[in-house]
Amino acid sequence: MREDGGVTQLHDLNSRGFASDNYSGVHPEILEAITRANGAHQIAYGEDLYTARLQEVFAEHFGDGVEAFPVFNGTGANVIGLQSMLPRWGAVVCASTAHINSDEAGAPEKVAGIKLLTVDTPDGKLTPALIDQQAWGWGDEHRAQPLVVSITQTTELGTAYTVPEVRAIAEHAHAHGMMLHMDGARLSNAAASLGLPFRAFTRDAGVDVLSFGGTKNGMMYGECIVVLNPNASAGLIYLRKLNMQLASKMRFISAQLIALLENDLWLRNAGHANQMAARLRAALEAGMVDGSIRGVSFSQATQSNAVFAVVPAGVADRLRESFRFYDWDAARNEVRWMCGFDTTEADIDAFIVALKDELSA
Repeated sequence: MREDGGVTQLHDLNSRGFASDNYSGVHPEILEAITRANGAHQIAYGEDLYTARLQEVFAEHFGDGVEAFPVFNGTGANVIGLQSMLPRWGAVVCASTAHINSDEAGAPEKVAGIKLLTVDTPDGKLTPALIDQQAWGWGDEHRAQPLVVSITQTTELGTAYTVPEVRAIAEHAHAHGMMLHMDGARLSNAAASLGLPFRAFTRDAGVDVLSFGGTKNGMMYGECIVVLNPNASAGLIYLRKLNMQLASKMRFISAQLIALLENDLWLRNAGHANQMAARLRAALEAGMVDGSIRGVSFSQATQSNAVFAVVPAGVADRLRESFRFYDWDAARNEVRWMCGFDTTEADIDAFIVALKDELSA
């Protein structure tokens, strides 16, 4: 603690990395929104003016009749959203790489009691044919009933579903009496990549319930469950509290989401993150052409703010001494490099120089 009562700054302001868009700080406009929402009293647990305004803001983006339920985090949004769509005997078809399957510590199954029926995919994207590998057995009392399909936009592999792809999945699911859930932790990056408004590849394409992400796109904390089809979801006003995701001071989550969505901050942030990933990939490709980068190959298309690559053995560990990032598949030296709203061109250039140095070591 400093003498003036403030908190001592503990981290290096020059520290940069490509591990996750969760590593970034909070966008200044979001901090300003939190400050503006502070002071005086507002009714707790969502009966505040900011959460009321948030309903209008989501309607502006997704159309009339949608309902928004702010929560603390993406896992909470996914678990509760799916829980509201299913009876106790229901199951969810998802990609094996889906966050609900691989990165939520079993929360959908352990907390919500939802059976996940997973499908391997080459690029993180489901198709009607892939869904059919698990979408069967209705009426069989020995099998968890596949009643929801969950897709991620953008996917965990950085790829983006097109409108026709989402619509084909929705129509296929609905034809089988199933509902469609979308994990939109990086929905803004998808919209920026596709050059489309949110509604075009969600509600209008047949998505029933959406997890809308904010933390990865400049917010301090907070996500939102958005019910696009009221017939597909029930009990959220109870499930949110039951699952410990009902914020008492909800106005501060809602104020952040309003700031993100009202003046296209979501698009500026996500568009910039995508552009930085494109710059990183272009620099890598240029190095491959001129011979300054050897032994590196891409393992996925770069359609958002993620670059997936395979690097020579040992390079990743040495490079991580200067820039933090994660292995995606350590067995084959596959890594993931993520860009965020605050990634700069200088960050990319410094990373490329460091990579070239390690490759030539």
